[in-house]
Amino acid sequence: MDIAAAAGCSQAAVSFVLNDTPGTRISQQTRDRVLEAARALGYMEKTYTTKASYSGLDNVIGFAVDQLATSPEAIVAIEGARQASWNAGNVLLVTQTLSDPVMEPRAIEALTNGGISALIYMTIYTRQVELPSYVSKLNIPTVLLNCYTADHAFPAVVPSEIAGGQSSTRHLIMHGHHRIATITGEIWMQAAQDRLTGYRRALATADIPFDPELVIEGDWSASAGYASTMKLLALKEPPTAIFCQNDRTAIGCYEALKDAGLRIPQDMSVVGYDDEEISRHLVPPLTTSVLPHLAMGQWAIEHLNPESVPGKRYPIAKLECSLVKRHSVAAPRTEARQILDGAYTSP
Repeated sequence: MDIAAAAGCSQAAVSFVLNDTPGTRISQQTRDRVLEAARALGYMEKTYTTKASYSGLDNVIGFAVDQLATSPEAIVAIEGARQASWNAGNVLLVTQTLSDPVMEPRAIEALTNGGISALIYMTIYTRQVELPSYVSKLNIPTVLLNCYTADHAFPAVVPSEIAGGQSSTRHLIMHGHHRIATITGEIWMQAAQDRLTGYRRALATADIPFDPELVIEGDWSASAGYASTMKLLALKEPPTAIFCQNDRTAIGCYEALKDAGLRIPQDMSVVGYDDEEISRHLVPPLTTSVLPHLAMGQWAIEHLNPESVPGKRYPIAKLECSLVKRHSVAAPRTEARQILDGAYTSP
């Protein structure tokens, strides 16, 4: 968080740069800013603890995840896996790998040396991964959670993000909105791309023309939500509804609308995404979509198949991001349009 604030980018970008995560499309300029900020703040030194003290345990399932502290999704997925594991009398052991090319294989090896009978491999951001060669050689059931490989060699489960973006936008359309804006996350991330695809599909299905002016790229933060909302209000023809592609963006959107003298949902409808705890405490409570990480954790345990066939290709399972309807959406009003038209004349 400190480095992201200093470098002017998202926590995700900081994580990927510092861990040199393969397959990410981050500009060299952003990489330089992150590294400079990390050095200035004293965050470049890494320390690791690799000693395992649980050797000999029976019925143990290993859970390797790249990030535990960035967001709550990892903990939710682990809890889903724990519930399903305990129901069968199994123990779950967790290690954080940081996607480090040297330490990740060692962390996973520590789990296997400790007697795990299966492995769940998770990334905090949905993406295609290249698994360490050590994982491919394990002779135990392995499931990928929130990630997948190009060869589909392992069962994998991810959120159905395209359908989630489509459902969020369709909900606004069903309330009579035709000029719907969206504030994305960093567009190099798969979640942002998929939610935007869902948004566009919903518009196309309803025969609503796509307007690129109504798409603003953010970085998942509240400050980006605020700034992006102000840009949308300054348009010659502002939207009547805004689909914020995560709840933190929606928090900034709420603040911008409040500062503009607009009411939610009377003057502007707002939809979020992720169903973070704060979304139900906003005023009004935010309509949003649930990231199914609890169900994904349970799914992973249920699909640790001891009879996996070498060379088999597994389809990627996609779990629904259910829409939680609260009180931030209403039909557009004529008086709201009049307020919007006079609200702002410049960004």
